[in-house]
Amino acid sequence: MSVDDVAAPTLHGLRPGPADSAVLVLHGGKVTSHDRARPWQLSALRMVPFTRMLRRATDRSVAVTQLQYRYRGWNGADRSPVADAWWACDQIRDTYGPGTPITVLGHSMGGRTAAAIAGHPDVVALVALAPWWPDGRETDTLRAGQRLLVLHGTVDRWTDPVASRAATERAAARGVDASFVPMAGAGHFMLRSPRTWSRRVREFVVDQSREVSSTKPE
Repeated sequence: MSVDDVAAPTLHGLRPGPADSAVLVLHGGKVTSHDRARPWQLSALRMVPFTRMLRRATDRSVAVTQLQYRYRGWNGADRSPVADAWWACDQIRDTYGPGTPITVLGHSMGGRTAAAIAGHPDVVALVALAPWWPDGRETDTLRAGQRLLVLHGTVDRWTDPVASRAATERAAARGVDASFVPMAGAGHFMLRSPRTWSRRVREFVVDQSREVSSTKPE
């Protein structure tokens, strides 16, 4: 997928030097909007603590990046953020080499975007926070052997935790290492028990990075 629009996505945190693995953080957005995505919008700011936390929790062998899309919206058949996220994976590949394992972390529309790019050859794991999976088949893009962690608040009124659980179970039935964690009493914006959201993400990403390190040839 290529990005050839006048507007351009921005990948924050891409640094020179070697990396054994990478994390791509994807923020949420709107159902429909061709307004420019900006770093000061709440959907982007909501993911900054996760990005910073993961940088603190991992060493320099893990490159933690956060993508700013071109547009705020999914925009129907255009699926605007998908091309941006695929481009970001290619940027990671170009910087650290083909086969650098990528874990994708996305909230809401970012969770839908994460599932949409699961077919990228370097994506090995996904973390979806309160994902927007309206079709129920978004996880069909994942392949056996990939890992999936889904966290969803039980009182979310913006996206559907029941649909998220069903999509997670659908992935597990196809050989994906998939886990669903209900966040009791939490809504869409992860304001309840923020430390638990953060801890779950950190443990998953750190475990994934250690697995990569343990299988790296000497």
